[in-house]
Amino acid sequence: MTSSLSTTSYALLGLLVFDSETSEHGLTGYEIKQRADRTLRFYWVSPAMSQIYTEVDRLRRNGFVEADDDTRGKRSTRRFRITPKGREALTTWLHTSQHEFPILKHPIALRLMMGSFMGPGEVEAMLDGYVQAVAARRKELEGVRELLGDKEAVAYPARVADWGLAYYDAEVEIVEKLRRTL
Repeated sequence: MTSSLSTTSYALLGLLVFDSETSEHGLTGYEIKQRADRTLRFYWVSPAMSQIYTEVDRLRRNGFVEADDDTRGKRSTRRFRITPKGREALTTWLHTSQHEFPILKHPIALRLMMGSFMGPGEVEAMLDGYVQAVAARRKELEGVRELLGDKEAVAYPARVADWGLAYYDAEVEIVEKLRRTL
């Protein structure tokens, strides 16, 4: 049954595992989206709200997530928590899934491949804009890394943040090497 889950489902289970270690209340779909935007977007994808609800519903139907309606306040809110079955599915996936090689889906590389159809100034401006965007994203990730600190409970997310920072540094280095050949 777990083989029908997407990698995004497992990513959401992971977010719910982290939440379960700090709170018994669970997360709303909106809170899951906020967590995904603050974490997953640096190295995976931050799913759209509609995808989060689709995946969480699938997880709930399979018994990996439970949902409670919180009726405090003016409107009802559904909160999701990982179940023991969900934690087991996540652990199984972590231990048995294939180590897939990442697919490079890089819009700047794609545009650079067709750089001969652009003028040299346009290529240079594109690379400049990309380096600026990388610097902004790196700064955001530095903030996340600072928030994680050296706490043992988040040692692995901190390592992933370090990896992301090194990745952004490598991207800038690649662009600088490319510039020397243009």
